[in-house]
Amino acid sequence: MWGASFYERASRLFQQYPSLSKLLVVATVSGGSLAAFHEGRPFHSRTAYAEAAQSEGESKKKKVVVLGTGWAGVSFLKNLKSSSYDVEVVSPHNYFLFTPLLPSITCGTVEPRSIVEPIRSITKKKGLDVQFREAACYKIDPQNKKVYCRTTQDNNSCGKNEFSVDYDYLIIAMGAKSNTFNTPGVEEHAHFLKAVEDALKIRKSVIDCFERASLPCISEEERKKILHFVVVGGGPAGVEFAAELHDFVSEDLAKLYPSVKDDVSITLLEAGDHILNMFDRRITKFAEEKFSRDGIDVKTGSQVVKVTAKEISTKERTTGHVSSTPYGMCLWATGIGARPEIIEFMKQIGQANRRVLATDEWLRVEGCDGVYAVGDCATVNQRRIMEDISHIISKADTGKSGTLSLEEFHGVIDDVMERYPQLELHLKSKQMSSIHDLLKNSSEKYSSTEVDIETFKSALSQADSQMKNLPATAQVAAQQGAYLANCFNRMEECEKYPEGPLRFRGEGRHRFHPFRYKHLGMFAPLGGEQTAFQLPGDWVSIGYSSQWLWYSVYVSKLVSWRTRVLVVSDWGRRFIFGRDSSRI
Repeated sequence: MWGASFYERASRLFQQYPSLSKLLVVATVSGGSLAAFHEGRPFHSRTAYAEAAQSEGESKKKKVVVLGTGWAGVSFLKNLKSSSYDVEVVSPHNYFLFTPLLPSITCGTVEPRSIVEPIRSITKKKGLDVQFREAACYKIDPQNKKVYCRTTQDNNSCGKNEFSVDYDYLIIAMGAKSNTFNTPGVEEHAHFLKAVEDALKIRKSVIDCFERASLPCISEEERKKILHFVVVGGGPAGVEFAAELHDFVSEDLAKLYPSVKDDVSITLLEAGDHILNMFDRRITKFAEEKFSRDGIDVKTGSQVVKVTAKEISTKERTTGHVSSTPYGMCLWATGIGARPEIIEFMKQIGQANRRVLATDEWLRVEGCDGVYAVGDCATVNQRRIMEDISHIISKADTGKSGTLSLEEFHGVIDDVMERYPQLELHLKSKQMSSIHDLLKNSSEKYSSTEVDIETFKSALSQADSQMKNLPATAQVAAQQGAYLANCFNRMEECEKYPEGPLRFRGEGRHRFHPFRYKHLGMFAPLGGEQTAFQLPGDWVSIGYSSQWLWYSVYVSKLVSWRTRVLVVSDWGRRFIFGRDSSRI
């Protein structure tokens, strides 16, 4: 009776509150058996509902595909905090390479595994769902939002080498290749320094030259040719390699190959007037003088016109004279160019006449929806003020009076300064503290209560001359990746509450603040435990103290404690035992 009464009450309760039908009522009956009550509705456990909710949430996630695992791509992955995206990374390399230390690998100062970190280790620490595919992207289809990839594995057991990946957002961070400027023979005979494999080939080639020169059947003339090392390009990469090679020869190889040490020569070829021309003139002068003391032959104004297996031909810029010089090994470090996949993509989107991908100030590829480009494969196409000057004035002159009141002027000038960074650079070049100083300098009719529109135009007209492309450096790429990740982290928030500058050609504000590169300084290792360091402004440091600062900064920039410990131990090993000259 009690049992029947219980079930009657339970039945009435479930009829009165249908939501309780989701619960499973288990009662203990005589004999220890179990009875389950239900109201004819399917039972779902709390776990099942959680999984269903999770599945529904995941289906709504946007798919973000990242092409590349260089500075820009890894910076994006490290700074992405939102779990609102499914992230898939495609790269032919399953590791991140700390490229500033590549020249150190060429001479055995640092071992290659000390400056690489597996991508899966980096993404695992983030706690986000990131999938990695070791493959090379060979085609981008922006219309169908697909990227086509080809595996880099030589042996693919499944027999399929190609696959495609859909995306909602695409981040192109594929980097660039060395630019040969179509110089004959460079691809076939010169070495490059863009990857670990390149550095190891150079290291092997240097040792091969010394071993071959040490053979008794080699004449003195031939020995000097074999031990002539040529570096083409007087930028940071070429200068640092020349310095590393000189230290390797003078500190280690001279002791191991005493019979040939006097036949070694290093030549640095630069087409411009000076090496390190992006640095302060004091650094350039110091570097050229130091290389001269070290016996490194710096030839400026020399353009390479041809490279063969044994000779390199150069043309003097001033006289036009062409001469050929025999060499044993040649490193080509003259700059970068777009990769073939990027060139093909640029043709699809109407950018065929550009050197690299053009993006706007928010790193969005021009002419593509949902596609971003960061790092060496792209450049920011900054808008000119004079292209938008009529729209700026229209937005500012709310009263249509032909003059701007102080309130109208201040209502727009901050947005102008943010939207067009060349204006701030123009003020700095004129040593002016504010836009008011520029207005005073532009017209004698300057008034502190209102601004004449023609005066405003005149003041802004010269600012576009300060427009500059960002340098293709790791520092720029890392800042772009971090900026883009921050935008993705706050995508939904900024959709509702835009935080960027005014849209001068539209209504409202831009979603985000535009990307702004903050230059933090740059190093130029010159060998002999001496480094040049330049900070923004006019601050320059050269010498041994800068070398220790270089050690500290580079260790701090490594992506993990594992690589930091390995690099420091490599430096310690080199100080104690010297560099390894084994050819393995």
